Amino acid sequence: MIDIKEIIKRLNIERLNNMQTNAIKSFRETTKDIILLSPTGSGKTFAYLLPLLEKIDVDCQEVQALVVVPGRELALQLVTVFQDMKCGISAVSVYGGRPTMDENRVIKQVSPQIIFGTPGRLNDHIAKNNISTEKIRYVVLDEFDKCLEMGFQDEMRQLLDHLQYVNRRILVSATPSDAIPKFINLSSAICIDYLSNSKQLSERISLNIVRSTEKDKLECLIRLLRYFRDKSTIVFLNYRDSVERVSNALKLEGFTVSVFHGGLNQDQRESELYRFYNASANILVATDLASRGLDIPNIDNIVHYHLPLNEEAYIHRVGRATRWMKSGNTYFILNQTEHVPEYIKLEPLIFDIPDNLPSPMSPKMITLYIGKGKKDKISKGDIVGFLCKKGGLTSNMIGRIDVKERYTYVAVERKIVRNLLKIIQGEKIKGIKTIVEIIK
Repeated sequence: MIDIKEIIKRLNIERLNNMQTNAIKSFRETTKDIILLSPTGSGKTFAYLLPLLEKIDVDCQEVQALVVVPGRELALQLVTVFQDMKCGISAVSVYGGRPTMDENRVIKQVSPQIIFGTPGRLNDHIAKNNISTEKIRYVVLDEFDKCLEMGFQDEMRQLLDHLQYVNRRILVSATPSDAIPKFINLSSAICIDYLSNSKQLSERISLNIVRSTEKDKLECLIRLLRYFRDKSTIVFLNYRDSVERVSNALKLEGFTVSVFHGGLNQDQRESELYRFYNASANILVATDLASRGLDIPNIDNIVHYHLPLNEEAYIHRVGRATRWMKSGNTYFILNQTEHVPEYIKLEPLIFDIPDNLPSPMSPKMITLYIGKGKKDKISKGDIVGFLCKKGGLTSNMIGRIDVKERYTYVAVERKIVRNLLKIIQGEKIKGIKTIVEIIK
């Protein structure tokens, strides 16, 4: 059996919170289905993954558990979290936007015991017999409120009809669902509800109103971001076109910006998010697609350029700045016709932006693309060794490193990057010549 105490130690988690402890206990000591409701950023992923690991038969090389998610970003994030556990259990992610054939090749190579995937793509693999359901005993619906929206219901019904041997269902969300469809077929479920304490979020978020004298709030946003200096900030808008317009304007002003919305292709989304993850961009301009399923640490400010469409959208937006029970700031930019939504009970503060403001500040880090990855037997240690030995860097000049199948992203200090690229030009990693360039 997997020793989750060792995994917790490896992840540098000092202690589990009450919600996680309760969820693990319920998973271990009962055979009932579980509905887990807890605020965004409270650690729900570990609350179900850790006890799930204990149920996996390490000697069986068949798929034994599915984690179903509403979008590819969450699928990618969860499989990365899982791999960081280094527990010896194999896992892959499957989702739309890339060839099913390529995923099937990976499934055959890895023989995953857990699969993280979107409903439509999981159905596709099961229909093609790429995934056998005979040994699948556990299914987790992460962000089940999103998974069960009308657009997903037919796919979810079809998927669960395939899973005839499942004996345990775990539903996870940061927002309550009005009704759970009968086809989920829950069996006397235990509900672990940590959402009922409404003060929990309000005590950790500072709510501010910034008044815009113009209907077009762009100038007000620019001044607010200059006030934030290099603080990590997400600016939420409701439309893709608005995201593009605002981000382009900010770039012209000298800000370093990442962009995120549903109109970007998979590679674009990944590179834009990665620059924000690793502090190579300190501003993310996004639609509400970025309000769910992205575990980005240490976000200082959430700015509502457009008002949230509803309370649920607001909760998920501000949850980006309160992950793992941290505190954060949220700012509503309001023109003369707008007001704070009625569902927000916290008393807002009026924030006046000072007159004397600094110029936009560049982030500390910058992201490099290295054209080799796991397929070339390249590891994080190889990247560090290359940058230190060939590039003359010290370890504290290197930030986050993500080694993908065919390439690698690595964050390095911005101030040394030009000199670094000159020094390593033409150098080889493990005897292999490769491209090294800045992601802009």
